[in-house]
Amino acid sequence: MNTDITAAVKPEYPVVDRNPPFTKTVANFNTLDYLRLFTITGVSVTVGYLSGIKPNIRGPSMVTGGLIGLMGGFMYAYQNSAGRLMGFFPNNDEVARYKK
Repeated sequence: MNTDITAAVKPEYPVVDRNPPFTKTVANFNTLDYLRLFTITGVSVTVGYLSGIKPNIRGPSMVTGGLIGLMGGFMYAYQNSAGRLMGFFPNNDEVARYKK
């Protein structure tokens, strides 16, 4: 069974790295990726706090919501960064930076 998505879908933009490693993908985060990560985390902390008001467990609920939001925000930013490196999302900055 072939699990390589690039075998089924061809990139629309120039490919910078067909299989980017974790460190390169995280180093490729741009300002919008960090903004998305912190926005999702902040919203999750707020939702966690508000959902813990009624049973009076605001602190643990807020921390749990924040951790879930942090993980989700990181995965979303990572997906966008890797998608740009693999050529699935617009990547003009990455092409200019890595194709020298």
